[in-house]
Amino acid sequence: MSTLTVIIPTFNEVSYIEDAIKSVNFADEIIIVDSYSTDGTQQKAKQLGCKIIERQFDNFSNQKNNAIEFAINDWILFLDADERVSQKLKLEILSVIKTPKHSGYKISFPHFYMNRFLYHKVDKVLRLVKNKNVKFTGDVHEKLQIDGSIGCLKNFMIHYTYKGLFHLLNKKDSYAWFQAKTSYKKDKKATYFHLIFKPSYRFFSSYILKRGFLDGVPGLALASINAYGVFSRYVKIILIEKGLK
Repeated sequence: MSTLTVIIPTFNEVSYIEDAIKSVNFADEIIIVDSYSTDGTQQKAKQLGCKIIERQFDNFSNQKNNAIEFAINDWILFLDADERVSQKLKLEILSVIKTPKHSGYKISFPHFYMNRFLYHKVDKVLRLVKNKNVKFTGDVHEKLQIDGSIGCLKNFMIHYTYKGLFHLLNKKDSYAWFQAKTSYKKDKKATYFHLIFKPSYRFFSSYILKRGFLDGVPGLALASINAYGVFSRYVKIILIEKGLK
């Protein structure tokens, strides 16, 4: 019978972590890779029977790759603290790892914003994989690489994407600084063309191509904030280039 490890990276997620862990209590092993939380995240996870790995954060790929080395089961499910596996998704996961047709499976993530799920803002992300030659690459928007074919599960992951407007803006700003510093180290330049074209295309992609307009005001707001995040990244690259940050 196939067995399952769940890996959850954390940093100060005490208000979210309990529900995340309980949603995957069907797993044979739950590993928390924690970046030295100070709010009781580790203690709460230990109380719920999780294995704890402490690691200083450097980038998202390295954090998860380190945890993979400790996974002992046939399959791995990667989960974030603000995500929940529904009962339907749980049953589907148990079914596919029992009789798999692929080496990995993507899961659909509708965004949650302004107290509703945006079903036209859905990301499909590879999260469930066989524990064989598994590796993440990339610093921010990490990509999971595996050997073999990839399928897609039918049921959604519950993802409480943003805790509110200020949390969303802070998250975009934090990512923008991280991406800007990474791009600068790779000698990538920012121009005024980037400041105008890239944010405009991100808005067009989110609102039109991905049909965010069907989600009403929340879809418009999220597309605008996504465009702001891209604009902010290139502004920060310019600030770094000029030695202003």
